[in-house]
Amino acid sequence: MSEPLNVSEYEALARERLAEGPYGYFAGGAGDEWTLAENVLAFNRWVLRPRMLVDVDTVTTATTVLGTDVSMPVLIAPTAFQRLAHPDGEAATARAAAAAGTVFCLSTLGSSTPTEIAEIAPQGRNWLQLYWSPDRGFTQALVEASAAAGFEAILLTVDLPLAGRRERDLRAAFELPADLPLPNLPSHLGGGNFHAALAEVVDRTITWRDLEWLASLTDLPLVVKGILTAEDGRLACEHGAAGVVVSNHGGRQLDGVAASIEALPEVIEACAGSVTVLLDGGVRRGTDVVKALALGARAVLVGRAPVWGLAVAGEEGVLRVLELLREELALALALLGCPSPEAVTPAHVARVTG
Repeated sequence: MSEPLNVSEYEALARERLAEGPYGYFAGGAGDEWTLAENVLAFNRWVLRPRMLVDVDTVTTATTVLGTDVSMPVLIAPTAFQRLAHPDGEAATARAAAAAGTVFCLSTLGSSTPTEIAEIAPQGRNWLQLYWSPDRGFTQALVEASAAAGFEAILLTVDLPLAGRRERDLRAAFELPADLPLPNLPSHLGGGNFHAALAEVVDRTITWRDLEWLASLTDLPLVVKGILTAEDGRLACEHGAAGVVVSNHGGRQLDGVAASIEALPEVIEACAGSVTVLLDGGVRRGTDVVKALALGARAVLVGRAPVWGLAVAGEEGVLRVLELLREELALALALLGCPSPEAVTPAHVARVTG
């Protein structure tokens, strides 16, 4: 294949290069993978409404998210175990994000510490994705280390008290390599069934009230990831969140929940502009990004897309995927009649009828 022209072509190449276990881990979802498929298909239920004779001689994709300047409203979502895709893992992805001028989210299940990421990509804009450990002291230390390393936000994932039933992993008898470094965990997950082991490093007892303790640890904004309902959107606002991510964990947790783009409007309405609302799940094209913006998201996060670039060509592959999405977004904005992301409004999208 010649150089890939889109995210789907990068995935096809990545599938050729990765072993069955790692590919299935990154690509798969929970249960029948209905929600996994819906995340992508649901974007087709929204159509764009372009406006003509708008001055788009100069179009920018640049915007701000939580006060951070970014080159586009596309951030890199936290994705675990990236060394399964390429030996450079999170280091390559962080450098690519810095080069592209966007945010890199380091997973708690990453192979690098916040301090290492800050040294690897000193010009990067980095967030920490947090799994709240039963060892509260360890959680506090990880948050404090992130702040000391110059990270700019804490992204608390709240939809994983237990790992979803991911049958691709079970069928492939997928296990993590025993030597895979996971320095952001209080105990090691390598060399065994990580679905079971993960239960030992995620506190299933936390409630909304505990967010207040977490917010008290740091001045960094707290973003709650995994919101799918208006009710939880309101609770996040009431308990100190600076932002929420409308997300179903890429279809990897509870199969049968709504696609993220379908849940977005009710969360936007519930939050009523009081916090920043982001979205992840199913974003594969620049046109997906503008649909999310039109429905009220400030930006989107992409997880699988950068991993496919990573698997194909390391740091260069991640950067190229980000460039492709930015190029698609810039073209979509121009053809929509929007010279910037801020110019996209609800009037630029409509629900498919019939």
